[in-house]
Amino acid sequence: MGQRSSTSSRWARAGAVTAAALGAVAVRDLTQKQHAIRRNFPLIGHLRYQLEKFGPELRQYIVTSNDEERPFSRDQRRWVYASSKLENNYFGFGTDNDYENTAGYPIIKHRTFTGPGAPTPSHAHEGSPLPSAKVLGGPRRRTHAFRPASVVNVSGMSFGALSGHAIEALNRGSLAAGCLHNTGEGAISPHHRHGGDLVLQLGTSYFGCRDGDGRFDLARLQELVASAPVRALEIKLSQGAKPGLGGMLPGVKVSEEIARIRGIEPGVDCASPSRHTAFTDVDSMLDFVELLAAETGLPVGIKSAVGNLEFWDQLVAQMGDGERGVDYVAVDGGEGGTGAAPMIFADSVAYPFRLGFAEVYRRFAAAGLADDVTFVGGGKLGIPENAVLAFALGVDMIAVGREAMLSIGCIQAQKCHTDHCPVGIATQNPRYARGLDPTLKSERLANYVRTLRRDLLKVSEAIGVVHPALISADDVDLVEHLTSASPVREVYGYDPGWGAVGPGLASEVTALMA
Repeated sequence: MGQRSSTSSRWARAGAVTAAALGAVAVRDLTQKQHAIRRNFPLIGHLRYQLEKFGPELRQYIVTSNDEERPFSRDQRRWVYASSKLENNYFGFGTDNDYENTAGYPIIKHRTFTGPGAPTPSHAHEGSPLPSAKVLGGPRRRTHAFRPASVVNVSGMSFGALSGHAIEALNRGSLAAGCLHNTGEGAISPHHRHGGDLVLQLGTSYFGCRDGDGRFDLARLQELVASAPVRALEIKLSQGAKPGLGGMLPGVKVSEEIARIRGIEPGVDCASPSRHTAFTDVDSMLDFVELLAAETGLPVGIKSAVGNLEFWDQLVAQMGDGERGVDYVAVDGGEGGTGAAPMIFADSVAYPFRLGFAEVYRRFAAAGLADDVTFVGGGKLGIPENAVLAFALGVDMIAVGREAMLSIGCIQAQKCHTDHCPVGIATQNPRYARGLDPTLKSERLANYVRTLRRDLLKVSEAIGVVHPALISADDVDLVEHLTSASPVREVYGYDPGWGAVGPGLASEVTALMA
């Protein structure tokens, strides 16, 4: 009897303490003036903020359909996850995409016969790296021109934006898959040095190759290039996540190691300028490109989202005489990427990939320069149907960013800007980063890249060509209604034959794949 009384007493005290705590919270809610919901609905008003906090997770697993969620739908994520783990990535019972009511839905037009004289596609190269149709730097005779071994490569994501374990996984996976790993603008870290070939990105802060005042330093660039397997240089003019804004690495992500690599102060927000100081217009930019190429021997390209088109008109015009020029153009879609950005920039600044790339490609093609430049596309192109449409528009290679993150474990928590990435990818917090195993995740990336290349070959065969670079703007239609569809060529104002490489390169790539 005494024991029962003691237990009841403990419960009574616990209840009293709980009631007092809840009462204190209620008083605080009623007296504070910052949040109307809590003032009007004390205690239960807190539920609203918890639901808001966990809303994406609830919608992800309970509410949304397979093809509804953004930026990547459940079906798209499932395909990447299954491909990276070499699991069954097929889908049963037909499509659940609402193509009947989706404007611009792409339809790939397969051929019953390839036609007289056309090469017979073969699955013999399904396990091959699927090389680029173009030699990077070849038309301008760069000393270290080369043919990229893979049309699928890893896009620029810096050490700082991503954890060291994530960068190591991407680099090891790039080595295994035979693809290029873009460093992002944060310079080359020890985590990039696991054997994968690099594209060194030069942003507006020139991290890794700048002097004490933050200005570009050619000598330091040469030293950096000599210290790592750098195959090409990329001048970042802007990116899809925040075009025209410059980079931003929140101070919580600026560790001692990152600060040392970049030459900045630890724990302080690292804001890169929106524009370069080493050049101020197209003319001086091309001088800078030629300087870098001459001093390093490497192919040099530019990366940009597409906004005001005067830049591209001027670039094409000044490349017309053949004296100076970029070796490749990487067009980033304005759909937004892994970087932290104000919502207005992620949502509404710069053209989405299809529109932006088509504007750029048309200008080069009309000037007869399309075969002299390697075109790289980025912006959700790591999903097979998006990649095929990009190749139809004239892309030669694709760069995967968020899809690469998904392959190594990203769950689309959308915490990239908070340093609280739960899977240890977009964070510098050791608590989270320790959960990512670089060795295992590198295998996942390699599996994903190989699977995407395999699917690109399969679709190319269905169209009747041996390489995705031979897919033209007439091979894909965009459905507007159940009763109408238009070829990509007509929708984006392409001349006949645009989108695929020219006859000379077509013969070369056909022989390459034989």
